[in-house]
Amino acid sequence: MDLLYFAWVREAVGVGQEHVDPPEAVRSVADLVDWLARQSPGHAAAFADPAKLRAALDQRFVPLDTPLNGAKEVALFPPVTGG
Repeated sequence: MDLLYFAWVREAVGVGQEHVDPPEAVRSVADLVDWLARQSPGHAAAFADPAKLRAALDQRFVPLDTPLNGAKEVALFPPVTGG
């Protein structure tokens, strides 16, 4: 699965995108965030507080408890504000 990171998430992880093969136990976006947090110190910093994250699966905004259901692309980013 391809992961895309934006804003301070990208800065903390150290890359804008990566390809990962999470274990089968990772079934939701929240599971993915938890798993990612254990991959490196940068990932741990980026995913320490999931309440500060938003996600999109295959370019559709979703809550973090959404099942991955074979998504090919997951984007993780901070909340976006604007007018």
